[in-house]
Amino acid sequence: MQLLSANILEQLGASLDLSNQLASLSLPHILVSMGAAALCGVIIYLVYRFFYRGVVYSDNFNILLIMITVITSFIIMTISANIVLSLGMVGALSIVRFRSAVKDPLDIGFLFWGIASGLTCGAGLYFVALVGTVLIAVLYIILHFCKKEKKSYLLIIRYGDEAEEQVSSLLSGMKYKLKSKTVSGGETELTVEIKVNRNDTSDAARFKTVSGVNGVTLLEYSGEYMN
Repeated sequence: MQLLSANILEQLGASLDLSNQLASLSLPHILVSMGAAALCGVIIYLVYRFFYRGVVYSDNFNILLIMITVITSFIIMTISANIVLSLGMVGALSIVRFRSAVKDPLDIGFLFWGIASGLTCGAGLYFVALVGTVLIAVLYIILHFCKKEKKSYLLIIRYGDEAEEQVSSLLSGMKYKLKSKTVSGGETELTVEIKVNRNDTSDAARFKTVSGVNGVTLLEYSGEYMN
């Protein structure tokens, strides 16, 4: 009986302690933390929106960057309120599985950027969060404008056997890297990697004038190629 009473008192004490710790999360504190996280998320959103370097821009992913910044701030505030509650939340989050593939490796950096900003805002380090977010944004913009003018492209040429010599002659005057060559039914499909200035399609135009060439395609090459 005494042991049961002691357990009840211990549980009541833990409940009161949890209530006191949660009470420390006042409404102004919550609003300031999530507001700072939202501001950092908007900065990340604008940088991604106007300085995206990939092939296909995704507005849904960009909105996710704001959401993940605010959500991370919310989680950190909850975890910091009570150690027992934090263990339960970590256990709940550990069973979540995400199946969406990240197409551009640079997107992973933006995700970590949003998580780091939300984490520091949730911890109450608003100055660190804002300064860090702005400095990373400035660094990314500088790197964006310092990138090389020449970019990698895949040049895909489909031609008949009669155009083999002329195509080889044009390729000999270019710097290229062979990716694949498929010969089937008297027609050849050649894929090579070349480096050209942006908006310069003169290399592809030369192949179009060759008699026997059935198709010429120029694609921006992101570094991943599947045969």
